Amino acid sequence: MEGILTILLAGGAGERLAPLTRDQPKPMMPFGGIYRLIDLTLSNCLNSGLSKIYVLTQYKALSLNRHIRQAWNILSPELGQFIEAVPPTQRLRDTWYLGTADAVYQNMQSIVEEQVPYVLILSADHVYKMNYAHMLDWHVERGADVTVATTRISPSDSARFGIVSMDDDYSIQGFDEKPPRERAARSHFNEGVCSASMGVYLFSTPVLLEALIEDAEDESSSHDFGHDVLPKLMGRRRVVAYDFVDENKKEMIYWRDVGTLEAYFEANMDLIAVTPEFNLYDQEWPLRTSMRPLPPAKFVFATEGRCMGLALDSIVSHGCIISGGRVTRSVLSPGVRVDRQASVDNCLLFSGVQVGAHSRIRNAIVDHNLKIPEHAVIGLDPETNRREGHTVTDSGLVIVHADSPGVTVQEIQRRPATHEQGRLASEKLRRGAQHA
Repeated sequence: MEGILTILLAGGAGERLAPLTRDQPKPMMPFGGIYRLIDLTLSNCLNSGLSKIYVLTQYKALSLNRHIRQAWNILSPELGQFIEAVPPTQRLRDTWYLGTADAVYQNMQSIVEEQVPYVLILSADHVYKMNYAHMLDWHVERGADVTVATTRISPSDSARFGIVSMDDDYSIQGFDEKPPRERAARSHFNEGVCSASMGVYLFSTPVLLEALIEDAEDESSSHDFGHDVLPKLMGRRRVVAYDFVDENKKEMIYWRDVGTLEAYFEANMDLIAVTPEFNLYDQEWPLRTSMRPLPPAKFVFATEGRCMGLALDSIVSHGCIISGGRVTRSVLSPGVRVDRQASVDNCLLFSGVQVGAHSRIRNAIVDHNLKIPEHAVIGLDPETNRREGHTVTDSGLVIVHADSPGVTVQEIQRRPATHEQGRLASEKLRRGAQHA
């Protein structure tokens, strides 16, 4: 796979995942306890043999840049290999990235310098397992200029995706961005499904460069691959579809766009089944991340006959302490503590969360480093929680964050510092330097 440059789009703000993305970009959202969403796509890249990877960052990228440096500094620069975070440099425009195509356009010089025949463009916020080497083989065999990875979805979901229509030779004849169900083209594989774009594009490099320049010069363009670039290439270039081959090795094909709070929560909850739909334990397709230096999980103060001090049907990460509490059907990220007589059911707890004694939490996502007070009741009555000032989705999922009523932020101040806080901190450091 030496002839491919991979560009991973990781600058999205993830507005539909707010308030959880207030302080971090969408690709840094936790998944499965110890992973971040971007780890899944980067693991796909390494498992596919890709070794030249630019990660285009933008929105609140400090945590993402640090994660790439700590977890993914594993390739050999001497062999021309790299996984490199690339912030906006305004090299070709005096603006931030205006869209997915504009992000790649503004880094066009980096593509030219690599002198590779193919460029693979990926999103950093989907959950799936894919061998991109197979997609390259398909691209070459069919003499394609552009190959678009597609997956089969129900027509009822068409309004969430770009829908592709193709002929029997897999040549794409049309690309309709988020059409209603009644207008969505049916897949030629099966009349009961549609073929949706996965946001995975393989370009022959000259075609990509030409398309990027043309799009940049179009003042009416939104500078998006799915909405602008691909439709303009139809009929002018050979654009083919690649039907997704799932490396997850399950009966059902698994690909999830986790762009909403409900979809993100459900993808995490998929992992706790006895036989999970998305397999974290496949040694033939390992998932990589950085591991904080925390001790093993601990379960203490188990009470005979009361089923406390335990976790059932759950993922419990390292550094967690279940101290006389009870956890069921939940995902606990590193460093979570559940105190005596507290219960956590069907929840996703981010790192550093502490659940106070006698609290009851159900159907909730709890943001990083929050302390839930003793005797709190969250998620059992979503309407009451909404009146109390909690963030509650239409489905009744409660999102607990730094501004939620009753919670406190511990260990790390997650909210952005005010000017006054910055001034006081600067003064404190100055006085310390004078006394040194």
